[in-house]
Amino acid sequence: MSDQLIIFDTTLRDGEQSPGASMTRDEKLRIARQLERLKVDVIEAGFAAASNGDFESIQTIARAIKDSTVCSLSRANDRDIARAAESLKGANRARIHTFIATSALHMEKKLRMTPEQVLEQAKQAVRFGRNLIEDIEFSAEDGYRSEPDFLARVIEAVIKEGATTINVPDTVGYAIPELYGEFIRNLRERVPNSDKAVWSVHCHNDLGMAVANSLAGVKIGGARQIECTINGLGERAGNCSLEEVVMAIKTRKDYFGLDVNIDTQHIVAASRLVSQTTGFVVQPNKAVVGANAFAHASGIHQDGVLKARDTYEIMRAEDVGWAANKIVLGKLSGRNAFKQRLQELGVELDSEAAINQAFTRFKELADRKSEIFDEDILALVNAEGAEHQDNQFQFISLAQQSETGERPHASVVFSNAGREIKASSEGNGPVDASFKAIESEVKSGAEMVLYSVNAISGSTESQGEVTVRLQRSGRVVNGVGADPDIVVASAKAYLSALNKLHSNQEVVAAQG
Repeated sequence: MSDQLIIFDTTLRDGEQSPGASMTRDEKLRIARQLERLKVDVIEAGFAAASNGDFESIQTIARAIKDSTVCSLSRANDRDIARAAESLKGANRARIHTFIATSALHMEKKLRMTPEQVLEQAKQAVRFGRNLIEDIEFSAEDGYRSEPDFLARVIEAVIKEGATTINVPDTVGYAIPELYGEFIRNLRERVPNSDKAVWSVHCHNDLGMAVANSLAGVKIGGARQIECTINGLGERAGNCSLEEVVMAIKTRKDYFGLDVNIDTQHIVAASRLVSQTTGFVVQPNKAVVGANAFAHASGIHQDGVLKARDTYEIMRAEDVGWAANKIVLGKLSGRNAFKQRLQELGVELDSEAAINQAFTRFKELADRKSEIFDEDILALVNAEGAEHQDNQFQFISLAQQSETGERPHASVVFSNAGREIKASSEGNGPVDASFKAIESEVKSGAEMVLYSVNAISGSTESQGEVTVRLQRSGRVVNGVGADPDIVVASAKAYLSALNKLHSNQEVVAAQG
């Protein structure tokens, strides 16, 4: 059995299924480039048949990524598989990931198919896919809750048809580590041709055990691929966290005895990029990438770390990229230094004109705050990209008045399809007044389900990063805005969310 563990990242596919975490093509490409810098083995770029937007994103990523395998998800039918193969044309290394449910519950209630029909469709899907692309992954959806004898029959059959990777997911986060590991091991033992494919685990975090279950699938079950996401992003309670499983494997190599290709020094940068792009803030006590992950408040702990770091630290902060969390640029920095830092952060802009525009924004920000951090640069570039898309709404300016004993008032100027609009309103606070001013003209009818403020770096000079989550007609979107003025950042975030509501109408219709 190989000592190499394959890291399969599905941030751009399963992670995007988090409510409101939808990303544009350019945002997905930026994250894919960061995953490549991280040396992720497989990047699942999307679900090609879901929408034209997903297809185009996969196509763009497949042509841009050179070192990682690029993968597209598909249901077990010819149309989906052909669409996936088409989206992957031009990729250095391509994979089709096809799936069908195998649990009795899913087959009866969702698919309305007999086990024999499911078995035949799984075989046909892999056979058809293998004629288009050599690297075929087969997933048995709700595999952990499937009847073992039937699941073993399906897996044996799809391996015979040419599946190169077999994924047994814990789709609903029901598993317990020891039991899940034994389940994988027993399957491998009863499938005669199990050695002809790489076995993979894909665990959800509904009971908070996605990382533990994945590691058990590897250690006890013998799996050699883990499917995971940056920051554990994903629908419901999320997925197995890439940064946690990778650092567990690396830190406890004495126990796992496995190697991973991941360049861990890019972990924190990847975490920041995903957080700032999706609007899902990383909790301070999150393992590895949380702001407190390497902080010591206890006097005893501080004393121990000062005397010998390994008294309380099992990992070095700089090994996962925290060493880069320092002041890098200021208002006297030149364009070349700025361009170099963009490259170090994994940000690639389309043209010299785009770099010049970003640099102008950087100089404007440097005039307003004396210390510029990596997080500021990423937020600036994200905002730059968002404002130069074909958005319905664009922020222009804001003025607000707030005084003790007086009702706050805000005036917002923004554009709607290129037409400048001025709107004013009172509110319970300046943020509320700004939102009401925008709504007085837009009349979106959307319900706000989340408003969150996060300081990008740690001082009162810091830019505020605001996430606004809106819901309308079953669609949920996140908008993100950043600015040293929290009220301005809030207005930008609200308009960003409205843009996504507007642009998502076609995508949701296509997804059915």
